[in-house]
Amino acid sequence: MHYQVIKLSEELSTIHDQWTPKFIGEMNDYQIKLVKIAGEFDWDVHEETDKVFFVIEGEMIIDFRDSQVKIYKDEMIVIPKGIEIKPSAIKECHIMLMEPKA
Repeated sequence: MHYQVIKLSEELSTIHDQWTPKFIGEMNDYQIKLVKIAGEFDWDVHEETDKVFFVIEGEMIIDFRDSQVKIYKDEMIVIPKGIEIKPSAIKECHIMLMEPKA
């Protein structure tokens, strides 16, 4: 069996466009992706599945219709399905996403 270590900093160095997730692996029925973000994203909702945001570098903001959270380096948040969110970052932020295969 072939085992492969994924170095996040190397994978992130190949990402040049913001808000464009890069697939780096999968586990069961989930994909693991890296993305660089800055500025605001549109309001978004995943009706059928939860979503995980893990901040690798920087800080991101997630607006909810009734509140806001900040997620800092080495922190993560699980967004339950059906919750509308608007992600953003004032400065470039590097994030790992975990979500079901689409």
